[in-house]
Amino acid sequence: MSVAPMGRRLIALLVDWLLCYLIASSIVGHNIAAAGDAHYRDAQLLTLLLFAVEVYLLTAVSGLTVGKRLLGIRVIRTDGGRPGFGWAALRTVLLLFVVPACLTDRDQRGLHDRAADTIVVRL
Repeated sequence: MSVAPMGRRLIALLVDWLLCYLIASSIVGHNIAAAGDAHYRDAQLLTLLLFAVEVYLLTAVSGLTVGKRLLGIRVIRTDGGRPGFGWAALRTVLLLFVVPACLTDRDQRGLHDRAADTIVVRL
């Protein structure tokens, strides 16, 4: 397996966020064409919550989010196993802080991946 390129990871993240945004907007009645409508803030908060839950649960169970599956990448432990619930929780919390995910090492692992002993690889 090879390490997934940063571009694919970013696109997968954007796909996951967009899907969560569309779902949240439909739930709260936010018009996505009008950013300033009354439900905009509710849609943003619900998007963050849905994104956190999606990334946490799907990463813990399979290492795949919807975006990662579409882009052909997966999160695995460095020993090759699935991340599991504990490590996926740590990875997700750090991902939500954004900065740890932006700081990478020579293996292109973000600080959130290093802390959770995970790596994003191509399928």
